[in-house]
Amino acid sequence: MRAPNPWIAVPALAAAIFGAVVGFQVTRISCAPGTCVGASLAVAAGAAAAALLGVGTVVILAARSMAEWRRHQESAGPPRPADGDPAAGGAPHQNEA
Repeated sequence: MRAPNPWIAVPALAAAIFGAVVGFQVTRISCAPGTCVGASLAVAAGAAAAALLGVGTVVILAARSMAEWRRHQESAGPPRPADGDPAAGGAPHQNEA
């Protein structure tokens, strides 16, 4: 079994950082100067958590899917010719002979 790839966390962490920055700035801009600092921080934390969860879920599902595809490719062996395709080396159907 392969060890998990630590690089799959990079997109999720980047999304969390960008989500926090966007959430903070949108809330800060919508308030009067010097107010809503607490609300801006709360929205930034919420946006970071949502981005981390969303992107993290997609990245993990994609990594699992690719690992499953690799396992399937390794266990399947070389591709077999299709039945009924004489050009590919497959046996012709009975009504084609």
